[in-house]
Amino acid sequence: METQLTPFDMTQYLDSEEAIAEYLTQVLEEGDTDELIRAIGHIAKARGMSQIAQKSGLGRESLYKTFAPGSKPRFDTIAKVVKSLGLHFHITKL
Repeated sequence: METQLTPFDMTQYLDSEEAIAEYLTQVLEEGDTDELIRAIGHIAKARGMSQIAQKSGLGRESLYKTFAPGSKPRFDTIAKVVKSLGLHFHITKL
């Protein structure tokens, strides 16, 4: 009997503000910049790329390119997307 695996889709689990906050907290604690960019992309996809594009003033296709594997987006692009998600950066001293 052949085993069928279903592709994992992180966006299915980002269905509440608490889940999003916990996800970003975990990613930030790891300190991997590429994973942070992927995480923001997952959240944007979960919220709807068209809506995020409209709120951020960026093109939808541009957003998909921004969060494609291996991309190196500019900080101002990430900041616009984070703001359009209703989130903000907060830094505290360790």
